[in-house]
Amino acid sequence: MTLRIRISPGSNTPIYRQIVDQVRMAVRLGVVVPGDPLPSVRALSEELVVNANTIAKAYAELCQDGTVESRAGRGMFVAPERPVWSAAERRLRFENALEEFLREAVFLRYSSQEIHRAIDERLGLLWGRAEKGKRK
Repeated sequence: MTLRIRISPGSNTPIYRQIVDQVRMAVRLGVVVPGDPLPSVRALSEELVVNANTIAKAYAELCQDGTVESRAGRGMFVAPERPVWSAAERRLRFENALEEFLREAVFLRYSSQEIHRAIDERLGLLWGRAEKGKRK
């Protein structure tokens, strides 16, 4: 499968972080599977028109967290799934992300129903995108 990475240069999220997040999501949703190659640093740099060091920084973080692995002379590949965090650490990371999200949603005066509806819609989009990517 082909991994399509899109960046938003004007975003508050750094470009390397956008790349990391998109690769992680693609792996989690099965759009790319263990053994699939990632574009080379040079190729992705040219495609996205960003500095190669930005791509290298994203790939280094993905290697460090076990999402991808480097194969000497061959490039970067999606790594086999293996537990990276303990159950307690996973729960803590999830709760922290959830707390931040809910704090912002409440600050923006979204109702409980609006928050639930937005989550359901977004999950549907993510899973739908994953299924579409698997069929290609």
